[in-house]
Amino acid sequence: MSQSKTRVAIAGAGGRMGRTLVTLLAEHTTLALSVALEHPQSPLLGTDAGMLAGGKSAGVPLTADLAAALPHFDVLIDFTIPESTLANLALCRGAGKRVVIGTTGFGDAVAQIRAAAADIPVVFAPNMSVGVNLCFKLLELAARTLGDEFDVEIIEAHHRHKIDAPSGTAVRMGEVVAEALGRDLKTCAVYGREGRTGARDRQTIGFETIRGGDIVGDHTVLFAGIGERVEITHKASDRATFAAGALRAAGWLAERPAGLYDMQDVLGLRD
Repeated sequence: MSQSKTRVAIAGAGGRMGRTLVTLLAEHTTLALSVALEHPQSPLLGTDAGMLAGGKSAGVPLTADLAAALPHFDVLIDFTIPESTLANLALCRGAGKRVVIGTTGFGDAVAQIRAAAADIPVVFAPNMSVGVNLCFKLLELAARTLGDEFDVEIIEAHHRHKIDAPSGTAVRMGEVVAEALGRDLKTCAVYGREGRTGARDRQTIGFETIRGGDIVGDHTVLFAGIGERVEITHKASDRATFAAGALRAAGWLAERPAGLYDMQDVLGLRD
C-alpha cells in the first residue's frame, strides 16, 4: 500500500456495504484499505477482505480488535449498528482518528456523536448518496415554497433485511421539511395509521415504511395540495452510490478540524 494514500478502516467489512466499500477501495487513487473489522462472533474473522468481497486478495484479514488496529489507519468508515458504532467512536476519539458514520437508528444517542466531534472530525449522515443530498436541498425549497397549504407524507422502501424503521434517510427528510415549515418533527411525526383515525391533523408529517425483497432504497416525499401534488423521489439501484459518497467523505475529512459534519458539507451544498 502506498504511503501517500489515506489509510481506511471499515467497520462491518463483511456486510453488504462493507464489501462494496472494499471493492471500491481496491481501485481508489487516494484511499487504501488497511483494516477490516467485524463483530467478535463473526464466522468471517480471519478471512481476507478483498477475497470476501469477490476480488483479489487485499492482504487485510477481518479482525474484531479495533483497539489493536488503531495505529494502522487514519479514518474509520462505520456502517454497522448504533451500539457498535458508538463503541468504535469512543476508541477513535481517544486515539484522535477521523470517523465517517453511515449507521442509522441512533435516536437520542446521537448526542454521543456530537460530544465526540468536539475532539475529532466526524462526518455523520443518514445517507451518503449525492442524489439524496441534492433531494434534501430540493425538499427545503419545496417546503418553504408550498408552505402549510400542502400535506406532507414520506414513503420509503428497503430490502427485507433492514432492521430499523423508518430509515434514517426518511427521518432526515422529515427533519428538513419540518425545519423549513417551523415545526418540530418529534411532535408532528405520525409513524402509523390504523382504524378510525379521524380527519388528518394538518400539522402532521406522515411516514409509511415498506420492507421487502432486495430493494436498495427508495424515498418519496409527497406534498399533497388541493388540485395538485408535488413528489420528490430518489431511487437507489446499487449500494455503490452510498459507498462512493462515504469514500468521498473520508477523503474530505483529511484536512478538516474537529467538528460534526454531514454530506451537505462534503458536497458544498451549504448556503
